[in-house]
Amino acid sequence: MQAEPKNSQVGPEPGGSGAGREPGGSLVGREYEVEIGPVAHGGHCIARTAEGQVLFVRHALPGERVVARVTEGEEGARFLRADAVRIIDASKDRVEAPCPYAGPGRCGGCDWQHAKPGAQRRLKGEVIAEQLKRLAGLTPEEAGWDGTVMPAEGDKLPAGEVPQWRTRVQYAVDPATGKAGLRRHRSHEVEPIDHCMIAAEGVSELGIERRDWTGMESVEAIAATGSQDRQVILTPRPGARLPLVELDKPVSVLRIDEKTGGVHRVHGRPFVRERADGRTHRVGGGGFWQVHPKAADTLVTAVMQGLLPRKGDMALDLYCGVGLFAGALADRVGDKGAVLGIESGKRAVEDARHNLADFPRVRIEQGKVESVLPRTGITEVDLIVLDPPRAGAGRTTVAHLTSLAARRIAYVACDPAALARDLAYFREGGYRVRTLRAFDLFPMTSHVECVAILEPAVKGA
Repeated sequence: MQAEPKNSQVGPEPGGSGAGREPGGSLVGREYEVEIGPVAHGGHCIARTAEGQVLFVRHALPGERVVARVTEGEEGARFLRADAVRIIDASKDRVEAPCPYAGPGRCGGCDWQHAKPGAQRRLKGEVIAEQLKRLAGLTPEEAGWDGTVMPAEGDKLPAGEVPQWRTRVQYAVDPATGKAGLRRHRSHEVEPIDHCMIAAEGVSELGIERRDWTGMESVEAIAATGSQDRQVILTPRPGARLPLVELDKPVSVLRIDEKTGGVHRVHGRPFVRERADGRTHRVGGGGFWQVHPKAADTLVTAVMQGLLPRKGDMALDLYCGVGLFAGALADRVGDKGAVLGIESGKRAVEDARHNLADFPRVRIEQGKVESVLPRTGITEVDLIVLDPPRAGAGRTTVAHLTSLAARRIAYVACDPAALARDLAYFREGGYRVRTLRAFDLFPMTSHVECVAILEPAVKGA
């Protein structure tokens, strides 16, 4: 029997034999037997069909031979998206996914349930290294990085065990059944679930999955770290009435206004209290806070160890949220130092001002960093922390920051591609990476958090 080519199409073409297929026709459903190549940014690996077309394959691992079924794409497209639906030669790093809802066509919340925990961290490290090289022209050594991705305290578990880390879970509601679930990958379809394995205990104990949420678009559950505060935020469908919320633990309830998008209190507190760096932080209206219970302290420690604040320093905290880093800086620069925080969210600014009210030398300004910072008239600072959204800071903002002659800059990033791009901009402005640290604060997913410490490339500049 003649052997199949190394990368071959298997199974029928969608819609029949494929005779008379129009150019650019959909390839969804077509299957290819392929060798899986390196990991790529975004929770998938790269493979190629026998014709050379690129496949981004989920549920696979480098080095495996799999049958990949196309989930998105058409003839002539630059690339196709696919799921590994059958494993022919498995990687030694593969495990049976602990979650019954993980796998092709199922819940899209986790990317790496099928990989050993150590392999997950190694894959994330490979993504960081590739982005640094491709976008910043840096090797790990040039970035001051040892190539490791560190687990959070308590997360180093054996294969097959899953850390319960997600303190904020956004459930989607199936309109047909009223049952809460999670979105399927790149889809609005709802995967009904009985339990999310990565949800923190404080979320799971609410019993969201056991309730009827008819009329709701989504239900967000929040379990604060360091307090017993629990919160549920309801987004109703147009015209729907709010249900009577009776959960297994005391909980505050908020709702999203369907017209304005504003957050309104139904009962209980309009905020939760989070603990980090020895301080309590008020976070209102579902505002941003790190999702992993160890993340806030882990990142504050990494930032402060990298910056080494001194008494009397002038510091900036950009994209400051509710003031996590601003408070840490203020505590360390003392009464003769000063901290300016800039944040675009109105509610976050209110919370930051409340949280930092005991620091008279801290000021919080509302607005976009690229608009507010030039208006401050600040021409020189000692230290800068920036924790931008996933898209990064961008060339214009980085250029402004490099003009301020900071002794050190800490860049906290949840996207390695945006980080690497911005590091290249910092190099253009005369800064080099002193150290880089990576933390696995999103186990089972492809996401990773990095802290880069930068300093002037020329000493004394």
